[in-house]
Amino acid sequence: MKKTLVSALTTALVVGAASTTFAASNPFSDVPQGHWAYDAINQLVEDNVINGYGDGTFRGDRTITRYEAAKMVAQAMAKNPTGNDAAVVDKLKAEFADELNNLGVRVSNLERNADKVKWNGVAEYTATSKHEKVYGDKTKTNNSNLLFRLEPKAEVNDNWHVNARLDANTQLHTDRGNNGNVELKRVWAQGDYDKFTVKLGKFASLNDDSIADTPFSGAEVSFGNVVKAKVGAGRLSDGIFNADPANYQYVGLEASKEKLSGGLAWHHLNSNSIKNVAGYKKNGVSDEANIVMVKGGYAFDKNVSANAWYSNNHDADRYEQAASAEVDYKGAQKENQGTWGAWLAYRHLGGNALIHSTYDVIDANYKGWEIGGNYTAFKNVVATLRYGNEKGIFNKNVKAQNFFGRVEFFF
Repeated sequence: MKKTLVSALTTALVVGAASTTFAASNPFSDVPQGHWAYDAINQLVEDNVINGYGDGTFRGDRTITRYEAAKMVAQAMAKNPTGNDAAVVDKLKAEFADELNNLGVRVSNLERNADKVKWNGVAEYTATSKHEKVYGDKTKTNNSNLLFRLEPKAEVNDNWHVNARLDANTQLHTDRGNNGNVELKRVWAQGDYDKFTVKLGKFASLNDDSIADTPFSGAEVSFGNVVKAKVGAGRLSDGIFNADPANYQYVGLEASKEKLSGGLAWHHLNSNSIKNVAGYKKNGVSDEANIVMVKGGYAFDKNVSANAWYSNNHDADRYEQAASAEVDYKGAQKENQGTWGAWLAYRHLGGNALIHSTYDVIDANYKGWEIGGNYTAFKNVVATLRYGNEKGIFNKNVKAQNFFGRVEFFF
């Protein structure tokens, strides 16, 4: 709240005010620039304490009601005044206590709290079909799922806010009566400063768009703008090999300039259960995973772009490499009806070089082609289709065709 706001409010209470809705942009037609109260009234308009009448007038020549005055005081209270301003507003609160209790304070507090907590979410329906062929034997598996996701964001102060993700899932392909679950997937506090950002809690790790699509519990600090450095450490409960909880650290650099982007990262995990995974050196004695990853992208124009990445786990001697190359054309924008996109990709996903697979139609320890597209049918309603043709990295007699469809409703 500006230090001069209380004096401006006092001035407005003297000359009168109105309470009907008006889109404030400049002083009213009946308050010319030379008016003695011009500056005070203009400030109150900017601070959204007064609104004026729908015809663009202030009507300062009429006597305001106590209700109108109380509403102005309530708006001033919502600015969280401090110091001398707070003392003056407290006196006004006492004077208009009855009117504020009737309506004004409740409305103002509601608006203030609504500004501090913002809710986003999505409801989505997903259907998949896997047609697998193993040494000539064919199987077909169909799955479907409903997801309802809430993602609140709450302001703590000028630098810190709290984020969360709450998922409710129901599998439709099973005939069991109670197959749904509700889970708090993420919750973290984030501090944003001029030169760095801090995250504390459970959140998505570095490279969650490629090799690490799973949250972990810990801390992350990032520095820079054009070139951004990230350092994170904590515990991973669900990730590589579906192992027991693992100690997890990562360090990475990401940069972008005009049409180019790139990154380099190192991910380290340590867990006793890794020893029991086939394909590791020293006859399964190693309990570590060290994954180095490099990525890059280029935008040819506003419609066409390409990206690729490669990762290698030098502690593994099998399924130790993973890579992806993709070309994208346009892309559905959920806020713009009729927008659409398409992509073509080749993926080689060695499971020991992934923290957790990100992809829907090419599985871990498989390689193959993916083609897909998305379309915004209505504002905030996006449909996505994917098709993947894959085969085992080491066993070429294991093949599959995967079909994926999803409709998302954003709110």
